[in-house]
Amino acid sequence: MPVQLFEGKDHAAAYLQYRVAPHELISRIIGFMEKRTPNQRKLAVDVGCGSGQGTVLLAPYFTKVVGTDISQAQLEMAHANSNPPNVSYRQCPAEELPFSPGEADLVTAMTAAHWFDHEKFLVEADRVLRPGGCLALLSYTMDMELEYGDISDTLNEICKEFYAALLPFRDPYLGPSSRKIYLKMSETCPYTEKEWNECLRVKRTLPLSSYVGMVETFSSYEKLRKKDPKEAERLSDYIRNKLLSAMKVSSPETEVTMVMKYFYMWAQKP
Repeated sequence: MPVQLFEGKDHAAAYLQYRVAPHELISRIIGFMEKRTPNQRKLAVDVGCGSGQGTVLLAPYFTKVVGTDISQAQLEMAHANSNPPNVSYRQCPAEELPFSPGEADLVTAMTAAHWFDHEKFLVEADRVLRPGGCLALLSYTMDMELEYGDISDTLNEICKEFYAALLPFRDPYLGPSSRKIYLKMSETCPYTEKEWNECLRVKRTLPLSSYVGMVETFSSYEKLRKKDPKEAERLSDYIRNKLLSAMKVSSPETEVTMVMKYFYMWAQKP
């Protein structure tokens, strides 16, 4: 079931501003590849690249990196970003990649594969990967946690209110968590050499406003915003103010530690 989302320019701009780049996961992908086919890193394809935060992280490791996305608005943001000279972007569906058979050393999708037609995408990834190439799929759960002094538990109860309010607007196809979708793709992938990790905790120190901004980039929040903009704004203000009150601070630029729970699968084509 391919899905086309994140088309609005404002939404794409917020995506670029607030989404987290998964540095830690990139090093794990490269480590997986190096153990199996060292020094074979000519082309990496980042499918569903969005505004390119993850795409540019691949640049130091590959001769050429191409980010692909179906969203023109997202790609405009990616092009406007500061890109290394070996990074470029193409507009296309995830299930129809513009590469020759066996051309890619890495095909990856970072927080995007749950929107693809999974069966068609796995077939297409297999087509463009060289023998020994790597397929890497990763995402994170939507229940990020906050750490701040000795009141982290209190803050996370407030965060749960945020997520619960958005749950009715989450795509039913995804369910409460997309982890099961990725696990199924891992199990469906025919490659015998593969690795699954259920939870890798990644921490980022950022302003409280950026945490709220990131939640506002979720597709569930965007659905609420389109249905009832005033209610979406009220919800964000309510959560932000409740968090500030618990922290006993007035500025939303006060820094907190956000904890994201990533899951991933790597697989090597025979």
